[in-house]
Amino acid sequence: MKKKNKSISKLAALTAMVISAFAPVYAQTNLGADCGCPAVASRTSVLVSTLVTNGGAADGELIATNTIFDCSKNWILDKKIYVPSGKTLTILPGTVIKGNTGTAANATALVVEVGGKIFADGSASCPIVFTAAADNLDGTFPISSNGQWGGICIAGKASNNLTLAANGPFQAGVGDGKICVADGIGTFEGFASSNSKDQFGVTPAQFDDNDNSGILRYVSIRYAGAILQVGGELNALSLGSVGRGTIIEHIDVISCADDNIEVWGGTVNLKYLSFMFGNDDLLDYDDGWRGKAQFIFGIKSDVTANVDSDNGIEMDGDDQKSNLTPRSHPVIYNATFIGNSKTTLTSDNSGLAGLEAKELTEGEIYNSIFANYRYGFNVIKALGTRTGTSEAYHNWAAVGGNGSTSLIVKNNTFVGCTNDISVNKNGGAAAVLPSDSVQFFTTDGNVHATSIPGFTYLWAMNPSTNVVSAPYDAVPSPALASSITAPADGFFTPVNYRGAFAPGVKSWMSDYSYAALLGTTAGLVPCPTDINGDGITNNVDFLQLVGQFNQSCH
Repeated sequence: MKKKNKSISKLAALTAMVISAFAPVYAQTNLGADCGCPAVASRTSVLVSTLVTNGGAADGELIATNTIFDCSKNWILDKKIYVPSGKTLTILPGTVIKGNTGTAANATALVVEVGGKIFADGSASCPIVFTAAADNLDGTFPISSNGQWGGICIAGKASNNLTLAANGPFQAGVGDGKICVADGIGTFEGFASSNSKDQFGVTPAQFDDNDNSGILRYVSIRYAGAILQVGGELNALSLGSVGRGTIIEHIDVISCADDNIEVWGGTVNLKYLSFMFGNDDLLDYDDGWRGKAQFIFGIKSDVTANVDSDNGIEMDGDDQKSNLTPRSHPVIYNATFIGNSKTTLTSDNSGLAGLEAKELTEGEIYNSIFANYRYGFNVIKALGTRTGTSEAYHNWAAVGGNGSTSLIVKNNTFVGCTNDISVNKNGGAAAVLPSDSVQFFTTDGNVHATSIPGFTYLWAMNPSTNVVSAPYDAVPSPALASSITAPADGFFTPVNYRGAFAPGVKSWMSDYSYAALLGTTAGLVPCPTDINGDGITNNVDFLQLVGQFNQSCH
């Protein structure tokens, strides 16, 4: 019997181990393989309507106390599905949930009611995917196919500033214009129903800022935003009065027809968010949201003719100019938002700004990058119909402000924006005072740039074929340093660079984000295994990799 060369055997085993570790773990058609899930195409389909009450006041509500979706099946949302109070929906890693296409009464969605809970706790190698019924998960479903199904709504008990006098009564078909049904209780945008199943919040005496609606972690939400009524699309993820006891992390939103995430009131914290190719705002908040957020990446489609391409962050303090408290006051660090240089308003757009600050908003934005927008930071000064003497501008301005300094925009970089700062969407001298520019650039440390080393925001992709002809790179190299460090408070990661990503290390998006499959970016793909570029991954690549362990890998 011949003896094996132990060194060669060990090398082969180590090669296999290393190559496996560096292989893209987010192969869509083999989603969840790392946690024992079968291939997506081989999974049987289950209509979720078979698990709910059909008809009557409880129509669409899950029957079981704890419903479990596992990855042995593809779960089909064939109507609006509700998780009622006192009940739980658990979704295991690697699971796929598909929403049937429909609009208005036939639109499909998942709604977690006040008092209900969802536990969708995926992982980097076994994410949970919500997508359109027609998506075969191989990266070929066109990114232009937005609005195929509704989205996810989570309702909680945390505080908001809604009152019936200022925001109601509820009127079907008005969209989010009048969403209140009682003090502290609103109807999710898009729903033309005054049914309590479509509402968030509780009466003020019942507010609980520590409320827990469950977990969404390593969840991808694709092709959502179906229209329920004119001007009333659903968002990919709607958070109404969600409390800080809820965990929302590693959320990947693709091609939503409306806002990627919209937050109405509440205290929920958000971390590791990626938004790609959506139509409306990348992040929208209103009605007194006072949570925290860190590490957010968002990019618009490069198609400037898109009928609905709005803001990076739309910031509202109160609805309907109510002057009520608590006003929105989130604290946000380390965002990177890339627009598509669109300059003409169309559809129901209201901004085209990296930061659109209106409705007496408060909040703090630090260490972020805003690129390729018509306006970098646009702040509303005109009072319009608002009573009193203050708007968002007055919360921000040191000269001519109200002294609250409750809107803070510091140590951010604005690159390739037509106007870095504007007031009332006017970048001219008549609107932006000299004192505004001094505060923005000198006092607050914001920076104008025409380009950033290692950062490429101009790119090209065919929205029908998903073919990328010119990738973007969202990772500045070297890092853009900041004099401000995120606080070490148990939530924030204390880093002092600007933007969502650190250079020279693997990105938090690499493994599970759809960007890795589509190849949209030069800065966020997993480490290569074919080191020598010969088209084969073998021990030759491993031997070369051994000498390159310090290589940059995003």
